[in-house]
Amino acid sequence: MKIIIPMAGKGTRLLPHTLNTPKPLIYVAGKTILRRLMESLSKLIQVFSIQEIVFIIGSFGEKVEKQLIQLSHDMSVNPIIYYQIIPLGTADALLKAKKSLTGEPVIVAFSDSLFYHNSFDKEITHDNIIWTKKVKNPHLFGIVKCDSLGRITHFIEKPKNHVSNLAIVGFYYFNNSLLLKEELQFLFNHNIKNEQEYQLTSVLENMRKKGEKFISKQVEEWMDFGDQKKTISSNSKLLSMESKNSELIHKKVIIKNSLIIKPCSIGKSTSIENSIIGPYVSIGKYSKIKNSNIKKSLIQNYTIVQYANLKYSIIGNHSIYTGEKTKKVSLSDYSIFK
Repeated sequence: MKIIIPMAGKGTRLLPHTLNTPKPLIYVAGKTILRRLMESLSKLIQVFSIQEIVFIIGSFGEKVEKQLIQLSHDMSVNPIIYYQIIPLGTADALLKAKKSLTGEPVIVAFSDSLFYHNSFDKEITHDNIIWTKKVKNPHLFGIVKCDSLGRITHFIEKPKNHVSNLAIVGFYYFNNSLLLKEELQFLFNHNIKNEQEYQLTSVLENMRKKGEKFISKQVEEWMDFGDQKKTISSNSKLLSMESKNSELIHKKVIIKNSLIIKPCSIGKSTSIENSIIGPYVSIGKYSKIKNSNIKKSLIQNYTIVQYANLKYSIIGNHSIYTGEKTKKVSLSDYSIFK
């Protein structure tokens, strides 16, 4: 079995934070989204003795590639990297990895989602599996319609009319990667697009019509990082869950004349002075917060925030922000606002 992680998208809905940092490498609650994703797959890696993990990336540069390689080695798997320079959809991304689709089972995990689920390894059998979650706004997602036994009867990409509230969370199991590759190629050969892109949902529907069986399994928790609002909300959910079992404030944090309202995550060698932080704030390592009030926000690494009143904000890496009025701020990496 192999794991495939497509992560070539430009993350346009999370701009300006994805101008310099790929979305999967943004820090939430002290770790990158990608590291959290791979840690959630660690049990599967062990149970099924997975030896290879495939990344599909854009033009991210050598520094990012080194991070992917190191992260893979940390998980004791061999990294393979393919490139999708022009993002033409989820199916097009997977087709870039066709050399790795040789017939063995594969897990596909998209890198802008996280899930908490204790039964992944027990649920994998001979059937293809699509993991799902009930949502209030199914028109924003690829969704599935099921019969009473959980067998999928339809795949629909962003339905205009309500047919189901089971959204695809971006986590899939295919028992035969060769069949997947053939259907991906079929979509490309016949130029079958949805909203000008080659969508995996179309591939799944074609496979179903040709007799492939798919079942739906619902995850316990799903966190989406598609845009700034969802990222802040998912960060809050992560902090709430993880603070019950772990200390999220590093031992080498310097706190002077300040109040920390948990849950919060604060990274190594960050200093907090004359400030109120929290609840639901993640601050990276080697940052400095002074004379500020911050709640429900993310501050990345090596960043300075002073005289600020922030809520529902994201401040990027190596940035400086100075302000007085309460604001919702979106500041990219290597930026200065005074």
